[in-house]
Amino acid sequence: MNFFIQQTIHINFIKIGGITNSSVLQIGSAGIIKPSAHLYNTGGFTGPAPSGVKPGEQILAPSVPLQAPVV
Repeated sequence: MNFFIQQTIHINFIKIGGITNSSVLQIGSAGIIKPSAHLYNTGGFTGPAPSGVKPGEQILAPSVPLQAPVV
């Protein structure tokens, strides 16, 4: 038996606490959710990522470029 559902969904505010690699965020109805996990090396990296900042260690430069203040 097939069900065909037509929906209109309005989301004014959504707060997501956290999503991991295998999480599924479903809004609306779905008959079957097939799990899928894919890992791709789109950047062509060949070595491990640099180590992160240790707790208590000071960061001297911003991690992302910042726009200059507008006067």
